[in-house]
Amino acid sequence: MARPLRIDLADGWYHVTARGNERRAIFRDDRDREHFLKLIETAVEQFGIVVHGFVLMDNHYHLVVETPRANLSAAMQWVNVSYSVWFNRRRGRAGHLFAGRFKAVVAEPGAYAVELSRYVHLNPVRVKRLGLDKATQERTQAGLGGEAPAVDVVQERVRRLREYRWSSYRAYVGLEREPEWLTTGRVLEMLGAGTEQERREMYREFVESAAREGTKASLWERLEAGLVLGGREFVERMKGLVKGDAKEQPGLRQLQRRVGMAEVVEYVAGLKGARWEEFRDEYGDWGRDLALYLGRRLCGLKMRELAEWAGGVDEATVSAAIKRLELRSKTDQQLRERIESAKRRIVECRDVTPPAGQAHH
Repeated sequence: MARPLRIDLADGWYHVTARGNERRAIFRDDRDREHFLKLIETAVEQFGIVVHGFVLMDNHYHLVVETPRANLSAAMQWVNVSYSVWFNRRRGRAGHLFAGRFKAVVAEPGAYAVELSRYVHLNPVRVKRLGLDKATQERTQAGLGGEAPAVDVVQERVRRLREYRWSSYRAYVGLEREPEWLTTGRVLEMLGAGTEQERREMYREFVESAAREGTKASLWERLEAGLVLGGREFVERMKGLVKGDAKEQPGLRQLQRRVGMAEVVEYVAGLKGARWEEFRDEYGDWGRDLALYLGRRLCGLKMRELAEWAGGVDEATVSAAIKRLELRSKTDQQLRERIESAKRRIVECRDVTPPAGQAHH
């Protein structure tokens, strides 16, 4: 298995997550959770990392971490190994606790970091019974959702969010004192001017409005090569800092070699055997949806940029088209194979013209 790509960045902001092996629980009771947070506190002291947010779920955790010393790997390896040894010793078990190494995404400070913080804090309510699980949200964004959630469901989302103990959200909105090892002020300052209390209220509304309404476009739609979350200039700066083997890690090749939307449109038009202008305005057309999907995944275009390519539609329409294609591909093997083939051939053979007569029906 290829080692995850890494960007070791002084003063870098990261989303860090790790899951239990075979998706099994890594936190079975409150003593487990308390011990893990104690290790995070020690890592803050020992490695000088800054923790801007966290949430502990049963079989995984999320952290928002800043690394003044560019030592994320050392810090997180120490945390995971220390916790695994303690967990195994406590329960008389052997073997891996985590499913491989932790995953890390470097994020641009500012609006992206604020959104990342919200994503982390929403984890306790992102469950099926509350209608905020990934599958339900994807269907809703694709225009395939059902009725609006009942009032009691919305109230339950907000209640769970505020009462969930194993998250930094309560400290962010002033429901409890923040531990000394947790830093909330930096993210709150990114919201803009105002008193500390005003910023906490702004943050509360920012997070809870998403919990109430759901269907927000996924933060990860803007992720570059599974590694970088930020604007175009930030992504460009990160390219030269990636550590990894490009031969065995396609994500690195994708990050280092961008594709233009014109190339995507030309390729898809060849598959369709028609000019882009002839099908770009057709709702539900597989070629239109495929081009928008590839424009997002391969070109890294923002929704507003894709909307311009699609004839000036709104961003929600573009997001729905992308989600619709992803949902169709889960049940349509031919479409799924075409998507993977297109991604591979456009990136690796940018001058390839698709063979005639391969239109998908």
